[in-house]
Amino acid sequence: MSVITAGMVGELRAKTDAPMMECKKALTEANGVMERAEEILRVKLGSKASKAASRVTADGVISAFIDQNHGAIVEINCETDFVSKNDDFLDFCNSCAHLIAINNPENVESLSLLEINGKSVELIRSELIGKIGENLSIRRFKRFSGDNKLVSYLHGTRIGVMVEYSGDEIAARDVAMHIAAMKPLSLSVADVPLEKIATERSVAEQKAAESGKPPEIVAKMVEGSIQKYLKEVSLFNQSFVKNDKQTVEQMLKEKATDIKSFTMFVVGEGIEKRQDDFAAEVAAQVAAAKK
Repeated sequence: MSVITAGMVGELRAKTDAPMMECKKALTEANGVMERAEEILRVKLGSKASKAASRVTADGVISAFIDQNHGAIVEINCETDFVSKNDDFLDFCNSCAHLIAINNPENVESLSLLEINGKSVELIRSELIGKIGENLSIRRFKRFSGDNKLVSYLHGTRIGVMVEYSGDEIAARDVAMHIAAMKPLSLSVADVPLEKIATERSVAEQKAAESGKPPEIVAKMVEGSIQKYLKEVSLFNQSFVKNDKQTVEQMLKEKATDIKSFTMFVVGEGIEKRQDDFAAEVAAQVAAAKK
């Protein structure tokens, strides 16, 4: 059996960027043949990606890209905040936003077939999983295209907003920042999702019923609560964050600007994040090593 030297391990790591121990194991299995070790790593990294696929990805990054009147915002998830700061992962996210804006894929599956520097998005994703050791998933995206102008705002990498508008760019950018801070559900009262209103009405009815007031008063209380809620969650009716003496709608009118639509993504929104017992995990790894 060939002797596996530190230099060989270093050379294989430089070629594949795989973890040191994985490189050593691959070289041992390949009896020191570099090309065969590379093949083994490709297989193992692929297997690693497959095993990771079941793990929850509730962390991640929001990326955005705009090219004139084409734009895209995308959420790509990982398992931990640490990986969300990885340069290779961030480059992948930004490249995906660019691909979506320019190529207009129909869905995540279509995006996965597109190429970045000669490699498919899916292949790069799989290789990153092997390299980083965490599951990565492209969760959702929204593409914009048309006659209107676009502006985006990213609050770090956790919250992303893209706004379609006509008029003043500074006003539109201020609205994008406002959306990230106040998280409206819709542009106007008329656009608030019916299921959200139904939920709010149910809560308001239960609260009002506990007041012990006559039915006609209870009905007015419920309606008042609903109207207040609708104003709070519709963008145009919200108090503008930079000047709470006016609504967003009043500010836009003052700036001769019209907001046509917006999309806001918050990383991991709606995903149940796994709560790990770190001490138990370490203990399990130590026990496994002793075996």
